[in-house]
Amino acid sequence: MEQRELICINCPLGCPLTVSLKNGEVVSVSGNTCPRGEAYGRKECTNPTRIVTSTVRVTGGSLPVVSVKTASDIPKGKMADCVRALKEVTVRAPIHIGDVLLENVADTGVNIIATRNVG
Repeated sequence: MEQRELICINCPLGCPLTVSLKNGEVVSVSGNTCPRGEAYGRKECTNPTRIVTSTVRVTGGSLPVVSVKTASDIPKGKMADCVRALKEVTVRAPIHIGDVLLENVADTGVNIIATRNVG
């Protein structure tokens, strides 16, 4: 049986988790103090995902770049593809928080949204 040691990142407690796997399937999660820790341990070992934050270039605005993020988490293996796609993006001001600046980044089905206003 394989065991993986993780630190839960779902809340400030940072519980040390031990995830036991057998044939790639999670058998148990221990060390968590809440149900979110168990869910995190299971997901991190079977289908890890991340939120990507970055910036994209802006033309005609008060700032040269705008901060952006994925609207939801994407597969961890798609992070590099996402960042490469963002390097090619330039948007025109004005930009408002929540504006979709790139749809379906890296074929994940997830949009890139602005996290700052740029006039």
